[in-house]
Amino acid sequence: MVDDKTLGGRLFNYTNLFLLGLIALITVLPFLHVIAASFATNAELAEKKFLLFPTVFSLDAYRYIFSTDTIFKAMAVSIGVTVLGTAWSMFFSILTAYGLSKKDLVGRRFLLFFVVFTMLFNGGMIPTFLIVKYTGLLDTLAALVIPVTLNAFNLIILKSFFQNMPDSLEEAARIDGCSDFGTLFRIVIPCSMPAIATISLFYAVTYWNTYMHAILYLNDASKWPVQVLLRQIVVLATGINYDGSEMMNVAPPEITVKMAVIVVATVPVLLVYPFLQKHFTKGALLGSVKE
Repeated sequence: MVDDKTLGGRLFNYTNLFLLGLIALITVLPFLHVIAASFATNAELAEKKFLLFPTVFSLDAYRYIFSTDTIFKAMAVSIGVTVLGTAWSMFFSILTAYGLSKKDLVGRRFLLFFVVFTMLFNGGMIPTFLIVKYTGLLDTLAALVIPVTLNAFNLIILKSFFQNMPDSLEEAARIDGCSDFGTLFRIVIPCSMPAIATISLFYAVTYWNTYMHAILYLNDASKWPVQVLLRQIVVLATGINYDGSEMMNVAPPEITVKMAVIVVATVPVLLVYPFLQKHFTKGALLGSVKE
């Protein structure tokens, strides 16, 4: 903020606050519309293109979505994949990034080259599918985690954070008798929580939004994550039970169901974010210039 003792400073601050508030409002309004539309009726949505407060409160869309336990099973799959997948990816990301952050590591440039190379080129859908198939991962939940264990972008950010940590911390730990793993888990990781929380959130959102891999690798509908099931509801306008039968015989309220589906898929991530906000704010400034 500029010094508000002068007229120019006050005008700048008020203009800045107004513009930032306007941007924040533009960002929030669409989501408020989605929430309101999910509780509205189709008739009201047909009359009003933009809705913030429904005049008639309706739960038909949510009744349709939660008409069977199918949605709860899909949510359980997504939560399990997200939690275990994030822990799995962070374990290997931390170990790999910590190793690559050491400038005296033999073959460091060679390994970094292959990490960056994967950001530019990949094997493609068919070779990846064949690898998943012949390694026995096809139609298992592990197929949603193992092929995407490491993300090159996240790995490089974490490596840069470790690399910028003062060497004196690790030297002091070694003087006190810490091994390499002891230094990592007792000194480096506790001091790197902003970066770890940020990368964990990136991985968690990726796993939660898993869709294409589930379509490619899962044939059993009982193993579908929530994103695939919600696609059945939104795109095909029908909910499918695990036995292949439809969830309801009544036609769903099409527009409101789509809005309710967005809310169901988004709320879990929004509930987790406040607990990571403190660390995420610091981690988002990785690489920024500090005085």
